Amino acid sequence: MFAKGFRVKSNTAIKGSDRRKLRADVTAAFPTLGTDQVSDLVPGKEELNIVKLYAHKGDAVTVYVSGGNPILFELEKNLYPTVYTLWSYPDLLPTFTTWPLVLEKLMGGADLMLPGLVVPAAGLPQVQKGDLCAIALVGNRAPIAIGVAAMSTAEMLTSGLKGRGFSVLHTYQDHLWQSGDKSSPPSIAPLALDPTDLSEDKGSVQVDPTLQEDVRRLTLEGEEEIGEVHQACGEKSLSEASEDTSAGAPNQDSTDSKTLREQMDELLQRCFLHALKCRVKKADLPLLTSTFLGSHMFSCCPEGRQLDIKKSSYRKLSKFLQHMQQEQVIQVKELSKGVESVVAVDWKHPRITSFVIPEPSPSSPTIQEGSRGQPYHPPDIKSLYCVPASMTLLFQESGHKKGSMLEGSEVRMIIINYAKKNDLVDADNKNLVKLDPILCDCILEKNEQHTVMKLPWDSLLTRCLEKLQPAYQVTFPGQDPVVKKGKICPIDITLAQRASNKKVTLVRNLEAYGLEPCSVAAILQQRCQASTTVTPVPGTKDSLQVQIQGNQIHHLSWLLLEEYRLPRKHIQGLEKAPKPSKKK
Repeated sequence: MFAKGFRVKSNTAIKGSDRRKLRADVTAAFPTLGTDQVSDLVPGKEELNIVKLYAHKGDAVTVYVSGGNPILFELEKNLYPTVYTLWSYPDLLPTFTTWPLVLEKLMGGADLMLPGLVVPAAGLPQVQKGDLCAIALVGNRAPIAIGVAAMSTAEMLTSGLKGRGFSVLHTYQDHLWQSGDKSSPPSIAPLALDPTDLSEDKGSVQVDPTLQEDVRRLTLEGEEEIGEVHQACGEKSLSEASEDTSAGAPNQDSTDSKTLREQMDELLQRCFLHALKCRVKKADLPLLTSTFLGSHMFSCCPEGRQLDIKKSSYRKLSKFLQHMQQEQVIQVKELSKGVESVVAVDWKHPRITSFVIPEPSPSSPTIQEGSRGQPYHPPDIKSLYCVPASMTLLFQESGHKKGSMLEGSEVRMIIINYAKKNDLVDADNKNLVKLDPILCDCILEKNEQHTVMKLPWDSLLTRCLEKLQPAYQVTFPGQDPVVKKGKICPIDITLAQRASNKKVTLVRNLEAYGLEPCSVAAILQQRCQASTTVTPVPGTKDSLQVQIQGNQIHHLSWLLLEEYRLPRKHIQGLEKAPKPSKKK
């Protein structure tokens, strides 16, 4: 279901009533979970978001995200756990085992066929048709996929383990997994020895050689077609995903020896020192702690990792900053009631001076554009002029016709050459140009036809440019230029009032600059620590707008100007940013 990219419709924080309902639904759907386990899965106070999305086949799916990872998804009123959840609760579902070679096909969108199953010594788990099941690999009980049984266990055995066994819904390394922290499956020892180990002992259960041969052939439904589609897919491919995991292989032994909390503490310290050394300037102080986290620390997080303070030993940003204040790296004060700010930084502190800035990977910039997995580069935008029918006679001598697209410099050169070629430059005053019948028809108004005989060069060129139709050319790196008539619409930032006099920030026209609204919404949600929603622009069919709670123009200004490096002239509404409150 998530083998291809999906489109996010909305991303909002869950309400208290919905949180309680979700707990009840989890308890009903998974009765083996205890009360404490349900509370851990659906926390009472920690941030929990509801993401509504459309899968590539059009299915409407609701995803519940906690701690940056999708933990559950709901389809047609049925609740399913993700692989992240199953890694914490590996016994939540009946688990079937398959070979590692099969995983690649499952990630490509194929269903699991029965010849791909590994039969353990204790036999297959007992399930009925339609039951939700987990799929793990030989030697590791951590599930790598979930699916719905296409037949009961008895029917599987009766069929001689032939045919389709499971309709796969979600797998490790699919796009739903990629929306989380992209961690790898943990190593969980099997409850019983695998058939590959048992085959070495006498009297143990042997695996049917014909079954192994069937597995080698990978008789998965539609495997060839899916493989071709997967290779041609423009989104992040499986090979790229494997490169991501292999890139971290050299450090895997060292990171495995550390707990998740220790790793998050190190990442928190790294982002903190990196932000102070490279991003925060003395003129920025005092700096709100929330702005320091959202606009500076998050942007220093290495590609492929996600900073989550709740998973560190500090749990809260305020506690971490207090610890840094005790080490005399920074000074934090409460300038207004309940709002803390960083008011001073000791840039000569050994912690800052000794910090080595990590070199950015050329293939892994801070900002990446959506599911395409390609680094974002601002487009090259040129203003052009289109020759209308009324000015065809003026431009035909230079080889141009109606509809020709010209740059401003080209237009000026054509007009200058036309005037010189037809001997229109005034002999007494070189700054004046005599108007012949063609120039009169092209650039003069009707009431000027018999009164204006000469024009200065600048006036002539200005009038000519005004009579031409506006157009523009957008060129993205590595792509062919796109030319369109009219003026390019700037990115429009507006503020709107909602219920209870609350403000929201609306951003439109991102698509014209190669920005995917869903990707921008995800970044803003993290940086602003506020709910974001992507909705269609009223009165349009294809254009989308991003809505963020509160006045977030400061964050938008930083994102569009600093990170995406878009020219300020193509952004309107930045002047609506909230003004800083006067210090007492």
